[in-house]
Amino acid sequence: MKPSSAKGSSTKQGGKGRGGKGKAAGAARAASTRAASSSGSTRAGGRPGAIGGAGGSGGGGTSSRAKAGAKGGGPRGGSTKFQSRGQGRTGKVSPTGAPSRKPEKTLGGEQIEGRQAVRELLLAGRRRVREIWVASDLDDNETVQDILEIASHERIPVQYVARKRLEAAARSEAPQGIIAYANGVPEAELADFVRRAPGKAAPFLVAVDGVTDPGNLGALLRCCDGAGVQGVILPRHRAVHVTPTVAKSAAGAVEYVPMAMVGGLPSALTTLKEQGIWVVGLADEADRDLFDIGDLAVDGICIVMGAEGAGLSRLVRERCDMIVSIPMLGRLSSLNVSAAAALATYEVARARRPQRA
Repeated sequence: MKPSSAKGSSTKQGGKGRGGKGKAAGAARAASTRAASSSGSTRAGGRPGAIGGAGGSGGGGTSSRAKAGAKGGGPRGGSTKFQSRGQGRTGKVSPTGAPSRKPEKTLGGEQIEGRQAVRELLLAGRRRVREIWVASDLDDNETVQDILEIASHERIPVQYVARKRLEAAARSEAPQGIIAYANGVPEAELADFVRRAPGKAAPFLVAVDGVTDPGNLGALLRCCDGAGVQGVILPRHRAVHVTPTVAKSAAGAVEYVPMAMVGGLPSALTTLKEQGIWVVGLADEADRDLFDIGDLAVDGICIVMGAEGAGLSRLVRERCDMIVSIPMLGRLSSLNVSAAAALATYEVARARRPQRA
């Protein structure tokens, strides 16, 4: 007998034996898998490996199902109400088709300094106050007590800090030992200023042209609040907006006087004129006095204040229906812009005052 013949015969027999055993084992595994699948599908929370039976065949079935789910992005007919905003991102998931919320436009003023300004911030309740800093050596007075009581009632955190730390964080010259951190001052819309409503007084507005000093703007806003001005128009460029110094100088008026910011003041004045509002500019050189505006004060009116020194710009002057001046009877030729605003706004308020019987 040749060695090669014996070897080949032995190989065939061994392969046949293993093949027979493999077929039998495969049939047994298939039957076991079908039986386990039919019973395991009715059990909730079973281990994935328990479905497979001997030899790990069930493990292969579970892996195929997982792959199919990953490829299809989830089971067919699943909820499509929410969609991820990006792979690997975390955070709130927005409903499909939901309109995106635009951030509220603000004029600044997130940091408020000074006792009266902080007190009026809390009393007005227009803005969310996040925290209040109080100097640890601050003397108690009526205003400070009001601030602490309102903060306690509204559950606003109050932190006592060293005066040096508070003054280092301050952005005005004299924070008076108190700083509040709040949301920005909400910005009004110019369209709201010109809208007339039945039973409501005609629009009474003030526009500011090129005022860059924060103390002057703050004092001007305080005058506007006192005279009953319905809105103040601020240019977006080459002008100061709401800063800690403005808020402190205004003594809380930023919380009550609506302010609109416009890209170009000349175009905004044109819009006012188209809506039937008189535009009256205040300047040193004019043919008429402030006290001669007469019936214009009773109708819709906008007083335009220029910057100290430069006055009204050329384009703004061209948009005015009338230019008036404040009579100067002494040796000085002009007033501070906030003092001029006080005279002009109260002249309008005087003309609108109801006649006494």
